[in-house]
Amino acid sequence: MRSHLRAGIAIHNAGNHHAAHDAWEERWLESDGDDERFLHGLIQFTAAIHHARERNWTGATGLADSASDYLASLPSPYRGVDVAAVRGFLVALRADPERIERAPPLALTHEDRELTLTDLDFDASTITAAVFAENSDYDETMIERAVGYARADLDDGRPTSPFVTLVLDFARGENRGIVHQRLAEHTERRRAREHDVDGLFEA
Repeated sequence: MRSHLRAGIAIHNAGNHHAAHDAWEERWLESDGDDERFLHGLIQFTAAIHHARERNWTGATGLADSASDYLASLPSPYRGVDVAAVRGFLVALRADPERIERAPPLALTHEDRELTLTDLDFDASTITAAVFAENSDYDETMIERAVGYARADLDDGRPTSPFVTLVLDFARGENRGIVHQRLAEHTERRRAREHDVDGLFEA
């Protein structure tokens, strides 16, 4: 939960409100009780902001209402998130959805820190990388494979592996297009080496 939560928060704070829910959705579908209400509320919070920015005032106010309902009974903070601040923003958005054109949306905090993409550890960054690949024209399968290679290198005690560095760079948005290209090149070379090794043991 923690890595997914932090990934979605950082994605939201980076302005990718529509994409943020992809970091939370799987955990939401698996959860129940307060965790289910919490994640459902956060997903609808980001959806309300997305609709407001698209000038869909009816959608924004309806989602602000339902998000408020999901979050109403939760203590604040909950799982490190200032739920009271989210509820306050939702009330204001419900009353005046056009406020989104005059001021930025609420930035989410986790454990009293406004998370950015560069604050994420490796596990949360891999979730973020998958979300950005899914929501853009990047090769999702290649990114998933590159993440696997990065994890294998970390397990082998190689934290400076190019896969680790490039996956982090891709998640953080540092020249994402160029990083995607470099990851594809490294991944293709790694796959070719693995194929060559496998071929040695074929009859």
